[in-house]
Amino acid sequence: MTREIFIGDIQGHYDGLASLLEKLRFDPSRDQLRLAGDLVNRGGQSLETLRLIRSLGDRAMTVLGNHDLHLLAYAWGVRRRQRGHAEFDAILDAGDGRELLDWLCRQPLMWASDRRRLALVHAGVDPRWSPDTAKARAAELESALAADPRAFFEHMYGDHPKQWQPDQPEKERLRAITNVLTRMRFCSKDGILDLDYKGDPDHAPDGVSPWFRYLHAAWADWTIVFGHWSMLGCYREGQVICLDSGCVWGGELTALVLEEGRKQLVAVECERRRRPG
Repeated sequence: MTREIFIGDIQGHYDGLASLLEKLRFDPSRDQLRLAGDLVNRGGQSLETLRLIRSLGDRAMTVLGNHDLHLLAYAWGVRRRQRGHAEFDAILDAGDGRELLDWLCRQPLMWASDRRRLALVHAGVDPRWSPDTAKARAAELESALAADPRAFFEHMYGDHPKQWQPDQPEKERLRAITNVLTRMRFCSKDGILDLDYKGDPDHAPDGVSPWFRYLHAAWADWTIVFGHWSMLGCYREGQVICLDSGCVWGGELTALVLEEGRKQLVAVECERRRRPG
């Protein structure tokens, strides 16, 4: 039987990924790997991580996280720091670097199976979005990214607007969708984002809560897997499962294994690889 394996934020910690795949006895001939995004940055092994995942062909896919988008923006010359970014430069300078970047740029912002009522996203979904709406907004972002990556990245950064609206100017609308899918943790029930607070979900500022406590009613029979929230850690509440257990910070790298209707969480301890600065 095919196993479906979801893995949380790797952030360039190749050693942790290799250790987890070994513990899982991952077999690309029968297993399907789905990653929650943030494959790169901070861990010092982003190039090796991308090479491994891409080498698995159609047996592995990822949704894009904010760090993945940051790498792509850097590669397209947007917000490239004057002193450079050694970990990203190693990818750009590699002989297969352009192939890796092109592969990453083609990855979706959201994956979903209507039949199995199962979805994967890096950060979250707007509480006003049904599953169909969320898929449509992700597809809108993917189309813009495919059509003109540089133009997309030039307008991607920023915390405003705080709330997605369908009638916003295109640049603002795309930025709002990006922030929902790849950066959000807390929001109001009307989808107003709080991108500053990252603390205890039960002590959030007035008027906001973790996004998954405001889910649209149409998600009632779905399971949503996500990452992005290392302070939350490996976490289950209702129909959502967070898999970001702080691998790069010396925590764990966690997988959710689905097999024959069973759900199992498997993790490995990771050596802290976050570099100062």
